[in-house]
Amino acid sequence: MCGRYTLFTPATDLEARFDADFAGVEPSYNCAPGQDLPVIADEDPTAATRMEWGLTPSWAAESFDLINARAETVREKRSFADAFERRRCLVPADGFYEWVDGEAGSGDKTPYRVAFEDDRPFAMAGLYERWEPPEPETTQTGLGAFGGGAGEEDDSDDTGELIDTFTVVTTEPNDLVADLHHRMAVILDPDEEETWLRGDPDEAAALLGPHPADEMTVHPVSTRVNSPGVDTPELIEPIG
Repeated sequence: MCGRYTLFTPATDLEARFDADFAGVEPSYNCAPGQDLPVIADEDPTAATRMEWGLTPSWAAESFDLINARAETVREKRSFADAFERRRCLVPADGFYEWVDGEAGSGDKTPYRVAFEDDRPFAMAGLYERWEPPEPETTQTGLGAFGGGAGEEDDSDDTGELIDTFTVVTTEPNDLVADLHHRMAVILDPDEEETWLRGDPDEAAALLGPHPADEMTVHPVSTRVNSPGVDTPELIEPIG
């Protein structure tokens, strides 16, 4: 799976890499589910848009928070099929974390960071949705509050706000990640990104294999990354 990643590449470098506006994007060493993070959507690939990590389908009655979508079933699963057909996005990153179990019974897990050797930014395949939370049930205000007369509906909490959410597509691991986890994010080559955004479903599906391990590296990092509230450069430093 992909449950945390990094994006600390300076905005100017991201703009040069993706040919898109990244104004206001701050470095993050611990991008986590539930956060508003920059993605490049198919509808406007000229600017990064902030969306909440954890997809909720447009038809859902409540928040789903689906952080990953399996490549093998993304076209069939109701939660993802519509987004795969018409709402694909790039999720910029420059590394991601995986956790490895310690000795049996210990419950300990060691986090590892996976990245390219030069820490260059890349795009993970993503899907996005626009979800409108259901309107809260209206309540009748008590008669006593108005000194008599008919009750009135209280709809002060009805904002009607649309929430943009995204998920990261995962696939089988390459040889490097296989030692850490049985899944990895789909990493797109630069020349595949336009096809992912604008290609037909068959063309997009052909891109969902694991990225080769060549030029990639992995090292253990501090368990401080376990807390989404910790976001410092020290998180990516090798330990041990």
